[in-house]
Amino acid sequence: MNTQVAKNLVVTLDYHVTDPDGEVVDEGRDPLIYLHGGYDDIFPLIEEALQGKKIGESVKVKLQPDEAFGDYDANLVQIESRQDFPKEIEVGMQFEGGPEDGGADDDEFIIYRVTEIADDKVILDGNHPLAGMALIFTCTVTAIRPASAVEIEHGHVHGADDDDEACH
Repeated sequence: MNTQVAKNLVVTLDYHVTDPDGEVVDEGRDPLIYLHGGYDDIFPLIEEALQGKKIGESVKVKLQPDEAFGDYDANLVQIESRQDFPKEIEVGMQFEGGPEDGGADDDEFIIYRVTEIADDKVILDGNHPLAGMALIFTCTVTAIRPASAVEIEHGHVHGADDDDEACH
């Protein structure tokens, strides 16, 4: 099959991600499977680089922070009272919270990671762990298949276990 990566095809990639110094950020243990064609399933620069590639072809894309997980935002770091958290709290735990300012996007929740626990304070960081980092994304196309009508309608890939009715 000589299929090329194009809109409304499901693409499977073997990939890994490093920082500009070559340090591995994500070793890509599991393949990345996404719906190609502007569905925001993958960073736009990577999707653009993959357009027209065939199985076995590779691309290497350097992403600046604003093209990946965004710049680091110090406003997303919060210091909270230790007593507001479970007794067995640990660094690395995640909690869901709303924006501090209660702005127009009240329905948007942010995932905060516990980055430090000191005496009676807990430091939470709502930035993505890779925020502020330039990334080198290297991948090889390993499979291409037509997307189902439901996948196209929903704008993302469905796995074998997905219930099409439960998807929103």
